[in-house]
Amino acid sequence: MNSTDSHETVEATVRRVPRFGVFMGLGIVLGVIAAGIITMVGSYEESAALGVVYPPGQVFGFALLWTVPIGLALGGVTALVLERTARRHDRVVRVDHETVTTDDETA
Repeated sequence: MNSTDSHETVEATVRRVPRFGVFMGLGIVLGVIAAGIITMVGSYEESAALGVVYPPGQVFGFALLWTVPIGLALGGVTALVLERTARRHDRVVRVDHETVTTDDETA
């Protein structure tokens, strides 16, 4: 059994980066909450122009069409700003990189 190993010291950059998916997901959740609030606060009187009354479920759906994409975009922008801010706090560290290889030959 032969084994060879090599040591190498390299420099690596350590940076904390926010998870974009988490922030965008939180934006979506906040958009759904905002649509619910808009639905609860809205009035359900007959429209003067069309003469119809929209049910709360339909109002909620229409509100979702606006609030969810806005929340998604705001969550993404927030994560992007935090990522740019975290870039200033990069640290360069020295890392010992070790590679071990073994040759197993059975006869």
